[in-house]
Amino acid sequence: MNTQTPAPRKVAVVGAGMVGLSTAWFLQEHGVEVEVFDSEGVSAGSSWGNAGWITPGLSTPLPDPAVLSYGVKAVISPASPVYVPVTGDPRLLRFLATFTRNSTMRRWSRSMRALVPINECALPAFDALAEGGVTSPAREATSFIAGYRTKDETDFLLTELQHIAASGQDVGFEELTGDEVRAAEPTFSDAVGAGIRLLGQRYVNPIEFVDALAASVRGRGATIHEGSRVTGITDETKGVRLAIAQAGTETFDRAVLATGTWLDELARPFGVRTHVQAGRGYSFSVPIDHTPKGPVYLPSQRVACTPLGDRLRVAGMMEFRPPEAPLDQRRVDAVVEATRPFLTGVDLEDRQDEWVGSRPCTADGLPLIGTTSSPRVHIAGGHGMWGMTLGPATGQLLAKAMVTGRPAPELTPFDPLR
Repeated sequence: MNTQTPAPRKVAVVGAGMVGLSTAWFLQEHGVEVEVFDSEGVSAGSSWGNAGWITPGLSTPLPDPAVLSYGVKAVISPASPVYVPVTGDPRLLRFLATFTRNSTMRRWSRSMRALVPINECALPAFDALAEGGVTSPAREATSFIAGYRTKDETDFLLTELQHIAASGQDVGFEELTGDEVRAAEPTFSDAVGAGIRLLGQRYVNPIEFVDALAASVRGRGATIHEGSRVTGITDETKGVRLAIAQAGTETFDRAVLATGTWLDELARPFGVRTHVQAGRGYSFSVPIDHTPKGPVYLPSQRVACTPLGDRLRVAGMMEFRPPEAPLDQRRVDAVVEATRPFLTGVDLEDRQDEWVGSRPCTADGLPLIGTTSSPRVHIAGGHGMWGMTLGPATGQLLAKAMVTGRPAPELTPFDPLR
């Protein structure tokens, strides 16, 4: 262990979403005193309105050769599953240029291989949370079906699953006819002519799960400071000093930055040059006659549906816009119209909880997890669409590395200073 940075006794975690709270929980497992700070509150960001899928079998790099197939005319349309508004923002343009360069099969395969080891830690990390008293379950998806109009449309996902398997990721699936899809999951309409059942995946109610995780962190002695915005971090000889808006400063042995889309501001002084871009997604909930036995997936439409009690959460879209931009009703309407032909027994007009949230995306599709130029400041973020899936594994691996001083090999590709 580096004698200059002894194991921390008191750590500040900045960010009270899935990743930050998971890191806090696993630090507590090692006996570390933790305080959590969030400018808004528990699960106020992308942890709140996402689909709640726990799918290590599908945790793949966002820069994908398929994105290039959309073309300029498609991506500037508000109805497109991937939307990029016409902009002169130089930082966004640089991000998009790098994202495009990474959307090749060679680079996708390299990034996929980097994700496999942490993907394999995902479900065991959820099991550890459950065994440690987090009361909201990560449910087994007894039915997790991707539905398509035709058999030919399944080719893309089948090919992707083959590439995932070739990268070393264990993923099970079964091909289904349209009749088999509807027999297994009556939520699908007659418009579905073929499907793929994904095996071994899970799902959560994201709001309930993150709230239960926060309750467990508090129950183990931590304070979660909601409405406390950290405005800066100063690296000092024996620790770090956090500046907190309208509340002065506090000192800690270490700090973990898990602020999602807002990582840049606090991380940049510590050598982190990778920009974290808001990849905004939309969701809403609708009543449903038949509660699905697991997630309902429309890959061609990029729509993800999850049962939450007697309602169905419908989530989709990816738009590269500033995180503070208002909800664009055209995007909600686009999700509705994309979904309508394929589901039955849902009332898409009775929408509640219309929401837009910002997924923290990197241009190479890999998260930022590890130590910065300061051995006392750590990063945990940039997971794109996979923060729910990989949040607990991130927290478990990072906490162990911080306490033992031994880098986790699973985190090597995610060096924040890359």
